[in-house]
Amino acid sequence: MPPELRPAAVFVLAAGQGTRMKSDTPKVLHTLCGRPLVGHVVANARGLDPRRLAVVVGHGREQVSAYLASVDPEIRAVVQEEQHGTGHATRVALEALAETDGELEGTVLVLFGDTPLLSTETMAAVLESHHRAGRAVTVLTAILDEPRGYGRIIREGDSVVAIVEQKDATPEQAAIREVNSGVFAFDAKVLRDALGRLNRDNKQGEEYLTDVLGIAAADGLTVGAHVVEDWHETLGINDRVQLAEMRGLLNRKLTEHWMREGVSIIDPATTQLDVQVTLGRDAIVHPNTQLHGSTVIAAGAEIGPNCTLTDTFVGEGARVTNATTEGAEIGPEATVGPYTYLRPGTKLARGAKAGGFVEMKNAEIGEGSKVPHLSYVGDTTIGEGCNIGAGTITANYDGVAKHRTEIGDHVFVGTNTVLIAPATLGDGAFVAAGSAISSPVGPGELAVARGRQRNIAGYIERKRPESKAAKAAAEAKAQTAGEGAE
Repeated sequence: MPPELRPAAVFVLAAGQGTRMKSDTPKVLHTLCGRPLVGHVVANARGLDPRRLAVVVGHGREQVSAYLASVDPEIRAVVQEEQHGTGHATRVALEALAETDGELEGTVLVLFGDTPLLSTETMAAVLESHHRAGRAVTVLTAILDEPRGYGRIIREGDSVVAIVEQKDATPEQAAIREVNSGVFAFDAKVLRDALGRLNRDNKQGEEYLTDVLGIAAADGLTVGAHVVEDWHETLGINDRVQLAEMRGLLNRKLTEHWMREGVSIIDPATTQLDVQVTLGRDAIVHPNTQLHGSTVIAAGAEIGPNCTLTDTFVGEGARVTNATTEGAEIGPEATVGPYTYLRPGTKLARGAKAGGFVEMKNAEIGEGSKVPHLSYVGDTTIGEGCNIGAGTITANYDGVAKHRTEIGDHVFVGTNTVLIAPATLGDGAFVAAGSAISSPVGPGELAVARGRQRNIAGYIERKRPESKAAKAAAEAKAQTAGEGAE
């Protein structure tokens, strides 16, 4: 952002109740592609490098203020105790900053907290247009085929002289297709003066920020508009239907971006991406895949179908299919799935495998080691080159505390084994199938921990003589006896 375009302040108006959301959560905290609505606005506003960034809060102020502090401690949360309109909210912000920082000088950009698609580039274009034309006020406008519900832009030549709200518009004004987006760039001195002259003489009984434009025009100051290239950027969200529609718009924007960066997304319509997700070149994303949070997919990795990855790193050339992961690290050329659940703290090294119907939690799997199927591995470290047989369970919880299992390099664990933590298996150890291991196994040792098999002849015929099993056993014995007689 050139120094001359850097705004003195950006105000984000986010005090409204959002009653149409019908939610205990403040409207601006409803999430869209992994980030609250107001989070999108302040993140994009930060791209302008404003000298001050203030968010006006009201309904749910504690929750909204706490979120803002968690993402950007330098954001100033300004409380609007009573909501009397956008003009009143802007005045509250202006006065709050004046008390601590002195009266603002320069350009003030005003945004709404429920317009998550408004990009940094469009905000910068408004500031550039405002500066180049030397205006007192610049409004971002859009041309809509269906403008109902929006304030109409009233022009005289290239100048904007007023904005008329839908409820106050005449039939002629209501036919105008150019509408107010709610985004304004103001000269701070003009804004301060005009806000002091607002009244509530309208059907809503509120102080309209849009009236500042009319006051400036009436004072003979230069007032104009910048028309947005993509009107979707100006869309606000008032209910959950619009939230879902916006999610579709943003998701399409995200998938198109990554496809243009060299990622193959086989079916964008069934692929959901969060804004912080990153994907490497030649990665492949199959249908019905959701990538959430700070997930990173490295170059050449293949994800899906039917995957949900949250805050997960996937290394180059890895393959993940039909899996759910959260807070996991999947190393290069590792394989996960199908029907696999990787919980937080799980780390797979290069070439490791977490196969079908495997669950892992807080587990480290060494290079080339395999847990192929039907196993639970929790609070465990596995060295390199190991094979963990089907049905293996690391019993990590004793009812009070959790304990860790340590498995060395090149260890073989037979099927249907229970490793009772804290358990230690040394390098090169073998564990016989069906064992329950409760003592350390040294390097190169074979551990066998199972009872000797005993067969009780005639048990079924005696205990359940009328059962199908008993009849089947009798027939088999008779057949065997007959074959022996022959």
